[in-house]
Amino acid sequence: MSIKLWIFLITFSLGCFAAAEDIKYTELYSRIKTSLDSVAAIDTHDHLQPFVDIPNRVETSKGRGMTLYSIWAGSYLRRTTAISPWPEDGSFDSWWDQAQDDFDDARATSFYRYLLPAFRDLYGIDFDTITRDEARSLNDRIFENYQNDQWLKEIITDRANIELMLIDPYWNRLQFAREYKFSVPVFNVTTIMRGSHPGQFSSSPESDNPFVFARRKGMETKNLDDFLEVIEALFGEAKASGAVCLKSTQAYQRSLSYGQVSKDGAAAIYGKSPKEITAQEQMEFEDFMFWRVCELSAKYELPFQIHTGDARIQDSSPMYLVDLIEANPKTKFILFHGGYPWVSETGAIAMKHKNVWIDSCWLPTLSYTMAKRAYAEWLEALPSDRILWGADTVHAEGIYGATEFTRECLAEVLSEKVQRGELREEHAKRIGRQILRDNALKLFPQLKALLWR
Repeated sequence: MSIKLWIFLITFSLGCFAAAEDIKYTELYSRIKTSLDSVAAIDTHDHLQPFVDIPNRVETSKGRGMTLYSIWAGSYLRRTTAISPWPEDGSFDSWWDQAQDDFDDARATSFYRYLLPAFRDLYGIDFDTITRDEARSLNDRIFENYQNDQWLKEIITDRANIELMLIDPYWNRLQFAREYKFSVPVFNVTTIMRGSHPGQFSSSPESDNPFVFARRKGMETKNLDDFLEVIEALFGEAKASGAVCLKSTQAYQRSLSYGQVSKDGAAAIYGKSPKEITAQEQMEFEDFMFWRVCELSAKYELPFQIHTGDARIQDSSPMYLVDLIEANPKTKFILFHGGYPWVSETGAIAMKHKNVWIDSCWLPTLSYTMAKRAYAEWLEALPSDRILWGADTVHAEGIYGATEFTRECLAEVLSEKVQRGELREEHAKRIGRQILRDNALKLFPQLKALLWR
């Protein structure tokens, strides 16, 4: 056998060994992960309510509070897996008798696994092997931790190392309060786009109702011009109150295909009661309003976060937005959740349109493997300064778990690119910092005044 052939075989074998080695057990991964952990992150999307309103508190023998049930009930696991309800007797043991087997078919899902780092790092528990005694102790510790908001603040700011968090207040859309020193308000515009008539808000809270806002401000809403003045006043109040962006979740209610409707067409629809208006007319009014919101987004320099993917799955592809994106080049569009499952399409849209950013919030929690693929593809398709992230959950454990999941996912992707010689290590660390922090500061310059570390 020739020397050249020997060299080839040895080189090939070493290459196969390197490829087979799990990147997470290498020193390279450890260095990059440590670098990412040190970044005081800016979370661009979360739903953290005021402490007293954090959901899923239950009655226990010690009083009302958060429990192990509360953590799982507030998790995304419930999208695919039923969690046994908290029992009427308020007993943990009664609940665990029913709940201990709830997780068996979900062990491999990201909706289950994203919470494991929280149990591991914050409580020293391996939930995959948890015993009844460990579960009871964990339940008691969670209850004690949520006696005040100190636990929440400690986990988010110290353990998860998040400096600022953009909070989408879906429970109170037209308010812009800062409940925590790390919180940043977002203007959720979802409901204002359906405002063809006050009757469209008959089942909505007043805090979601632009007509209530108009009455409070002494503004008329007799015709479409009046209504548009109210909406502009809302934009002015949001901007003055420190909101840094807009957010729409209409993908849960309707198609993301927004046709161009004339103002005269919308004016003819405005004022029709829910009994008079047709479904097609309501759709057309919302189309008109969505385009108007895009114009106001540019005017008030409030980038527009849009939920794409995994809502009404038949209608939520970001591809439906391309014509609108092209027609509004001054609007900065942020496509949420990486467009899951259309992550490649989302990358292609951002590659073609410089007014588009991709937010990977929620994506590792939806599918860790797809998130890895998405980060790898996006970094090959567009500049690294147009990718963001967010934890997108509701309590300390969820925020920590989703944040750790994201850091691990990014560290794997960046380490593999370094290992293959596609990136230098210092460049990989810089990209990680961009995604976790610097890109948000660049896209939302108002945040610089809120930094507190």
